[in-house]
Amino acid sequence: MRIGFDAKRYFLNKSGLGNYSRDLIRILETYYPQNEYIKYTPKFIGLGDDTVKTPSGILASTFPSLWRNKWIVSDLVKDQIDIYHGLSGEIPVGLDHTNIKSVVTIHDLIFLKLPHLYKPIDRAIYNKKFRYAVNHADKVVAISQQTKQDIVEYYNVEDGRIEVIYQGCHPAFKIPKSQEAKDQLRRQYNLPQNFILNVGSIEPRKNAFQIVKAIETLDIPLIVIGKETKYSDSIKKYIEERGLQGRIQLLQGFTMEELSTIYAMAEAFVYPSMYEGFGIPIIEALYSGTPVITTRSGVFPEAGGPSSLYVDPQNIEELRHAIEKVLQDSSLRQKMIHDALEYVQQFNDDKIAAQWNALYHTLS
Repeated sequence: MRIGFDAKRYFLNKSGLGNYSRDLIRILETYYPQNEYIKYTPKFIGLGDDTVKTPSGILASTFPSLWRNKWIVSDLVKDQIDIYHGLSGEIPVGLDHTNIKSVVTIHDLIFLKLPHLYKPIDRAIYNKKFRYAVNHADKVVAISQQTKQDIVEYYNVEDGRIEVIYQGCHPAFKIPKSQEAKDQLRRQYNLPQNFILNVGSIEPRKNAFQIVKAIETLDIPLIVIGKETKYSDSIKKYIEERGLQGRIQLLQGFTMEELSTIYAMAEAFVYPSMYEGFGIPIIEALYSGTPVITTRSGVFPEAGGPSSLYVDPQNIEELRHAIEKVLQDSSLRQKMIHDALEYVQQFNDDKIAAQWNALYHTLS
C-alpha cells in the first residue's frame, strides 16, 4: 500500500500533534516496512528524502495552505496514493471524488467542550474543518473513547464509522534510567532531590495553578515543564507573593531524553487538567514508573487506568490530600508503580501499529 500523510505537524510542531504524527509514522515504518509512507507538508527543511512531498509549481508554492486543503488532491492521484491519512483532524476537500480512501484522526473537540478558551473565529474554522473531515472521511479514528463519544455527540456521526486507536509515546520513556543519569541531570539543571512533576502547556485548561496552591503547605518542591502563556504570569505572581520561589520551578526546553529522565526522577506526576482528548503525559508517567494523580472525570481514568489516584481538579484540599498520600505511603507507591507498568503495556508500539495496519487493510 502507498499511504500518504498530512505531515504538516510532523515537521512543524515540536510537541502535541507533532509528537503524535512522528510516533505513528515511526512505528508504522518499523513494524510494517512493506508499505510505502509518503509525507505531504507545505514546508520542509531538508534534502534528499523522496518520501517527503511539498507543493510544486508557482501557484501551490505561493499558497501552501490552499494546496494542503484542496489542491493536494491532484498530487495524491498523480502519486498513486491508496490511502490518505489526515493526522490532525483535516482531510483535503474533494478527496472523496477520487478512488483514494481516507482516514482522519480526531484528537479532541476542546473548542466545542470549552468554547470560552477559544476566539470565535478559531472555533468557527476548527468546526468547519472537523465537521467536513468526519463527514467525508472513509474512516474516523478517535484517540480515546471519550473523544469518540464527543464526535458522536457534536457531529452526529454513526458510531460504527468511528474506531478508537490509542496513541503511544516516545520510546525514551520506556527505557529505565540509571541513577548516574538522574544525578547528572539534577546537577546540570539544579533540580531538587525530591519533587513532584507536572508537564504540559501552562494554560488555564491544564490547571497547574491548582497544584501550586495544593503544595503550598506541603514540604515538597514542584517542577512544571511546558510552554508558558499569559496564565503563567498569574502563577509566577502568586509564587512571588507567597515566597515560594525556592520550591516551585517553571521550566521548558528539554530534549525528549532529558524530559523522560525527569519523569523517572519525580516522586509523583500530578495532572489536574480540566479536559483532554487523551492525556499523553499520563502515559509517559506510567511508562516512567511514576505514580499518577489526575482528574477523575472524562478521559483521564481511560489513560491512567486503575492504578492512578483520581481527584476533583477544582478541589485543592482533595488534591493536597492525594499528594500527601502518595508521598507518605510507600506500599501504595509501589503498588501504583507495579500496576501501572502492567496497564500501560496496551499502549506499546507493536500493538498500536498492528491496529493501524489492520484498519488500513480494511480500506484497501
